[in-house]
Amino acid sequence: MKTFILSYCPISNEAFQLVANIAEFQKLERNEVLLSMGQVSKKLYYIHNGALIAYFTDAHGNTYNKNIFMEDHFAGSTVSALLNTPSEFTLQAIEDTSVLCLNHQQYKKLIYSNEELKNFYIAYLEKNWVIEKEQREISIVMQDASTRYEKLLNKYPDIDKRIPLQHIASNLGITPTQLSRIRKKLKEK
Repeated sequence: MKTFILSYCPISNEAFQLVANIAEFQKLERNEVLLSMGQVSKKLYYIHNGALIAYFTDAHGNTYNKNIFMEDHFAGSTVSALLNTPSEFTLQAIEDTSVLCLNHQQYKKLIYSNEELKNFYIAYLEKNWVIEKEQREISIVMQDASTRYEKLLNKYPDIDKRIPLQHIASNLGITPTQLSRIRKKLKEK
């Protein structure tokens, strides 16, 4: 996790130790739910290894992926934790996964009290919740599904071997059948 934080900005051993002091290691089995839709989020999860999906379910029982989280990423319902409101989605392990759990309130106190951690938090939010979110939104509208899939493979080369294809398709905003056609065309190239 320290290497992950350092990829955003410099941080001293003392500042990192503040985060390490509130972190708890947790192992999850495949399909284990960390946060259920409707539950108020109290934790933030750093993925050491494995993968999580965030999905929501409509009134008819259809599920839609909000995001796929892989190693070296934070996952959780930030909106739920910040507003102390029920989560709009479920967070679930889709393979055996190890995470570091951070109590969200304690983490926020550390950020407000330590300049180095505050700088990390700002850099992390800018990259992941401003830049990447905007790029994803534009990609959904402006790029075809094949291009979006290729970009996903460039970012996570083994994702199609680890994550069930229906989750990848949902994350791309397409059907599993469409994804199968795209994969077939790419293999023919």
